[in-house]
Order: sequence, then structure tokens, then C-alpha cells
Amino acid sequence: MSENIQISLFEVVGSPFCVASDDGQKVHKHLDAALRANQEVVLSFQNVTALTTPFLTSAIGELYGTFSEEEIRSLLKVKDIAPDDLAFLESVVRDVKLYFKDPQRYNQIFQEVLGDDDGEV
Repeated sequence: MSENIQISLFEVVGSPFCVASDDGQKVHKHLDAALRANQEVVLSFQNVTALTTPFLTSAIGELYGTFSEEEIRSLLKVKDIAPDDLAFLESVVRDVKLYFKDPQRYNQIFQEVLGDDDGEV
């Protein structure tokens, strides 16, 4: 395996505000390509001042739908992340892993909560 890839959230997003799922998709494309190439990635949170669940789910969480937890743990590292943000990231990842264990069940629950296809809520 060659030298690891460094990805700066601040540079990819172009802002300290990592909040939109669209911006998360930009990051996800980089991470997905690196993991598919079995390349180690170091994701820097330097200069990031705001994170949201949609951003983290899109950027990192969706990887769990494609790669095993072992692959992600061995290839993806984070740095320059505040302790509170790390705890938040871990919480989002925990929820995403539960979803991907049984997506049908979660989708059924969401459908029940939101109403059926008749447009009733």
C-alpha cells in the first residue's frame, strides 16, 4: 500500500461549516474512491467549526453501506477533531451501523411514522 491520502474537510467543503448533505457527498466521493483502491485515508477536521448529522451521514456513514466495518476501521483515520466532535461522529456512525444491519426494518418504521403512500401523514 502506498502513502496515505490526506483529505481536509475544510478544503473540500470550502468552509468551516460542514452541515449540508451535499457537501458530505463531496467528501464521500473522495473517501469511497480511496477505500475502493484499498488506500489509507486521513481525514482532517482542522478549521471545521460546525458539523451536522446529515453531513456526517453523507460523508462517512454511507461508507458502511458499501464497505465492512473492518475495512473502514483499517483504512480511514481522523485527525484534528475536537473531543466533542469525535463523540458526535461516533454517535452518528453507531446509528448508521444499526441502520445498515437491517435497513428494511428501519425503512418500515420510517414509513409507519410518516404515513402510508396515500399522502397521509
